[in-house]
Amino acid sequence: MRATHPTTLEITKDPSLTPRGDCIIAVKSEKGARDLSQEFKRLARRDDSIIVLELEADGVKDVVVGRGSSRLSFDDPRSMVFRRSDYACGRTVMVLANKAARDLSRELIEKLKDPSRVLRVRLRVELPR
Repeated sequence: MRATHPTTLEITKDPSLTPRGDCIIAVKSEKGARDLSQEFKRLARRDDSIIVLELEADGVKDVVVGRGSSRLSFDDPRSMVFRRSDYACGRTVMVLANKAARDLSRELIEKLKDPSRVLRVRLRVELPR
């Protein structure tokens, strides 16, 4: 696991990764974009929504903050992608993120290189008041 991609980070259900997958931070996920709750997807499709991605493995945490978009379709059954850009496709769960794979805590990435480690992922949507 390199986690060196400058514009995206990805979590996938795929069982393994290749050296080309430099945005992938976790494999064997229980969920893809399509599997997220209907309530999460409804709120995340608001252009004014803020999406917070919390990552934790073995006590090491990192947080990524970005935006939702009315262009999010949540169609992909396999992957969730979090993007620094505003590009949206079926895999996209967050746009305009403040971090990509290369920006994540290197301590967290080192933990995730151990295949026995479990990454806990928490996604939430915040709306303006």
